[in-house]
This record gives sequence, structure tokens and C-alpha cells, in this order.
Amino acid sequence: MGAELAERAAEEDDVADEADAVAAAAGSGANAERERAPLLRPPRFDWTLRALLAIALLFLIQHARTLLLPIVVAIVLTLMLAPAVRWLRRFGISDAIGAAIVVLLALTSVVGVAAVISGPAVAWWERAPSNLRQLENAVDRVRESIPFLAPKRTEPPVAKKGAAKAEPPPPDPVKERIASEGVSITRALALQTGTFVVSAAATVVLLYFLLASERWLVARTIQVIQRRRARALVLSAVRTAQREMAFYFGTQLLINVGVGLAVGLSCWWLGLEGAVLWGALTAILNFIPYLGPFVAGVLLAIAGVLNFDTFAQAVAPVTALIIIHAVEANIVSPIVMSRRLQLSPLALFLSVMLWGWLWGIAGALIAVPVLLTVRIVFHRVRSLRVWASYLDRTQEIDIPSLRALLRPPQTSVTRRLRRRSRETPRAVASVR
Repeated sequence: MGAELAERAAEEDDVADEADAVAAAAGSGANAERERAPLLRPPRFDWTLRALLAIALLFLIQHARTLLLPIVVAIVLTLMLAPAVRWLRRFGISDAIGAAIVVLLALTSVVGVAAVISGPAVAWWERAPSNLRQLENAVDRVRESIPFLAPKRTEPPVAKKGAAKAEPPPPDPVKERIASEGVSITRALALQTGTFVVSAAATVVLLYFLLASERWLVARTIQVIQRRRARALVLSAVRTAQREMAFYFGTQLLINVGVGLAVGLSCWWLGLEGAVLWGALTAILNFIPYLGPFVAGVLLAIAGVLNFDTFAQAVAPVTALIIIHAVEANIVSPIVMSRRLQLSPLALFLSVMLWGWLWGIAGALIAVPVLLTVRIVFHRVRSLRVWASYLDRTQEIDIPSLRALLRPPQTSVTRRLRRRSRETPRAVASVR
């Protein structure tokens, strides 16, 4: 009986040892799988792939201009004009009728401005050949005053009796270039007219539908989001974008109208033809930061050269524009515009360059509203909030010194230890 019990105990010990060995093998296999697990993970989405994706996205946006430009312009205008539709809703006007009223008022304003400037613009267009000849003569006068740019003067040979006619002088390459550029500009304008009409019609129709369904789109978007905090952030971002866009467009429109009136009156006082045209053109171009006033100055300089004979009279319109723009940019805009709409000049200029390169004049016009929308999104998303500081126009911040950056942080423990180290020699000296 004792022998059987001993054998049974030995068998149980063997089974236990075998179970321990299997468990140990399983544990070692699991550890080995954990060690090999990092090798089986997919590659990280590093910065090179992100850079390539960004470059590909930029070229896609550029080539899809015909499709994306009406959509983006309609969305920007919807953010600007949605508060007006919401204001009409308070008087019992439905969204469809309110959107139609707002779109009709906007179209009436655009058509009115176009009708005002169409007369002077047509007059300048009809005088384009004579203006080109005047511009050629002005360029010749400037070239003659500069030695290395002066055209070569060749005396035509005198034809003798019975001899063949003398060959005409060689053509001037500068005049040929001016004439060819004028023809190419006319051809480009004719080709772009049809595209502009189609894009404008698509933008107006899409703008109406977005304004009419803005309330429904926002409600559906909030309904899809599950988290309450995310709902609040999205709704706050949409309302903030609409409020800031409307405020920006209204204030900028008033400022640009004032600038256009000042430039138009200055041109009229100086005797420049088409004062209404130059005032309206300056007001429209002033929506494009930095580049718009520069283009307006170049056009006024050309108009001054074509209309006046003396140098002082030719540069007077440009001088007036520079003075008016300096007053507007340094005094009027900082006072009228609130601090929340003041953007970083560097970010503003880069945005105008980027969208102007992508979509031309239309892209430059929507560069500031798009940048405002991007900044609002950056302020709402916690992971992107650090980039919003580069878009805000804040006060100048002093760069800390290298010694201050390398100095270890002062905590309560380090302050207490330093205070004790300073007090210990004093206590020893007092005891002595």
C-alpha cells in the first residue's frame, strides 16, 4: 500500500513538472512574439511622405481650378453672407427667400459697380492702339536717356539714280515685343471670358443653395458627431467663422470704398482721365494685401506717363496713392479692424502668394478669408493650437539669452537647498 502511494506521488510530480515546462515554453514563446511584434508593425508615416503628399495636393488643387474655384468662393461667400440670412429669419422670412434676397442684392451691387466703370474702361480699351504707341514713345524717351539701352541709330543709305531702293532700317526688338505682348494679352482675355462666365454662374447658383441650406447643413453635421464637446467645438467654429468673416468683409469694404473715393478725387483733381475707373480699380485691388496696391500703383504710373508730359505730373497720381495707402494701412485699418482679425504680415503675404500662384487673381482675393478660417480651425483643435500662434499678429516677444535657456529650472526644492547652503556658513560663523 505504501509503495502504491509512493508511485502515485511520483507520477503527480512528473505531471506537475511537465505542466511547468509547457507553461514556461508558452511564456517564452509569448515573450518572443512580443519582441518580434515591433518588427511586424507597418512603417511610420514620416515627414518625407507628408511632404510628398502636400506637394501632390498642391498640384492637384492647381490643376482642379475649374472645379474647385467656384466651390471655394461659394463657401467663403456663404460664411460672409450667412448672418444676413439668419437676420432675415427673425422677421419670419424663410431661408430660401432670404437667400434669394441676399444673392440678388449682392448681384445688384456687382452689376452697379460694373456699369459705373464700364464707360471709362471701354474708352480706355478703344484708345488702346494709340495708348500703345504713346507707351512706345515714352519707352523710347526713357531708353534714349540710358546709354546702354538706347536703340542703335542707323542712317538709311541714299539711293543713287538707277539703283535699287535702299533697304529699310532693321526693326526695333523692343517695339516688336510690346506689339506681340499686346496681341497675346488680347487673345488671353478673349479665351478666359468664356471660362469666367461659366465659373461665375456656377458660383452664384452654388452660393444660393448653400445659403438656403446652411441651417440644415449645420444641423446635420452636429447630429452626426457623437461627443458633446466635439459638437460644441464644431458649432462654435462655424459661428465664429461666420461672425469674423462678415465683420472682416464689411469693414474692409468700407475701408476700400473710402480709399477708392480718395484716389478717384485725387485723379480728378490732378486732371487724369478716367478718375472713376482708377478709383474703382484701386478699391477692388485693395482687397488683395500688399500686391493689390502695388499693381494699382503700376497702372497709375502707366496712366500718368500716357496722359502727362512732365515727370512731376506723371508721378503725381502714384504719389497720391502711396500717401493714401500709407494712411489707410497705418492709421485707419488698425483702428477699425479689431485685434482678433489682425493677422501676421508674414503669414498674410505667404497666403496671398500661395493662392495667387494656385488660382490667379481669384485666389489672391480669397487668400485672407481662407487664412482666417484656417486660424479659427487651428485655435479649436488642440494638436494644431501651436501653429495658430504663427498666424496671430501679437506684440513683439524678446528672445531669451542663451544663459537663461541653459539655466536649470528653479523648483521649490532647489530654492530651499540653495537657501540652506547660503545659511549654513553664516550659522557656523556665528557659533565661532
